[in-house]
Amino acid sequence: MKKRILGSGLEVSAIGLGCMGLTFGYGPATDTSEAISLIRAAFERGVTFFDSAEAYGAANEEMVGEAVAPFRDKVVVATKFGFKDGDAKAGLDSRPERIRLVAEQSLKRLKTDVIDLFYQHRVDPNVPIEDVAGAVKDLIAQGKVRHFGMSEAGVEMIRRAHAVQPLTALQSEYSMFTRDPEADILPVLEELGIGFVPFSPLGKGFLTGKIDDSTTFKKGDIRNTLPRFADEARQANANLVGLIGEIAKRKQATPAQIALAWLLAQKPWIVPIPGTTKLHRLEENVGGADVELTSDDLRELGDVLASVPVQGARYTPQMMKTVNR
Repeated sequence: MKKRILGSGLEVSAIGLGCMGLTFGYGPATDTSEAISLIRAAFERGVTFFDSAEAYGAANEEMVGEAVAPFRDKVVVATKFGFKDGDAKAGLDSRPERIRLVAEQSLKRLKTDVIDLFYQHRVDPNVPIEDVAGAVKDLIAQGKVRHFGMSEAGVEMIRRAHAVQPLTALQSEYSMFTRDPEADILPVLEELGIGFVPFSPLGKGFLTGKIDDSTTFKKGDIRNTLPRFADEARQANANLVGLIGEIAKRKQATPAQIALAWLLAQKPWIVPIPGTTKLHRLEENVGGADVELTSDDLRELGDVLASVPVQGARYTPQMMKTVNR
């Protein structure tokens, strides 16, 4: 797989693997042996960038750590801090002492002596971002962390953090389904030389073309609560996916591959991290890196996106409170 550079020199595969869904957010956790097999299969297919977080549960980092152990020096492992006791429902906590503790715990669970990319999961309004960046800077100086990242941060926080410890990457939601970062975030990242790692690059599965108004989600699946997946919105958004699917057929690709290729075509420093628990979906996603979209293709996709606006908010009002601070 082709490689891309995040920030000032972190080389990763053009498409990474988001590991959240193996244990968190989409229903019951994946069997440990199956998760490890999937991560290793991703590496065999050229993926060298794996994304975890404390908030996904200890098992998530443990799965990633065990899976990549045989080829640890050939991959980039990212994880995150920022929630009270690692619980996404318990509120935010980016105090420096908490960051240091999370780093030590993550190093053990990941079975490694260094975290390649350490993200603040969400901006904590109760802790000055300079203190957060300073704590990560200290961890980098100690050799426990290589690169600093933020997730779902706004322009002001990105600038302030970057002034203390240069950011290598911002991770936020971005896809043909969620284009919020285009107006303000992408220009700042380009100006400062910060890479961008879109999560949910397939619109939480909607852009695969496999979700319709009859699709049901398992208990514990976050999509049961998201406005964008409510019945009326789902029916309206299916029209957009249908049009993308027509372009995909002409390109002898799948809608998911077109969605990933579209992201890769936006900027050379964008690295999407689609997640999956299935080998055939992994192979499909990896294939997105090989789809070449011409200027005419991109123009046509732009027209489609402009003509069929996405219906429904991406998060609930409560969840949106921690986004783009």
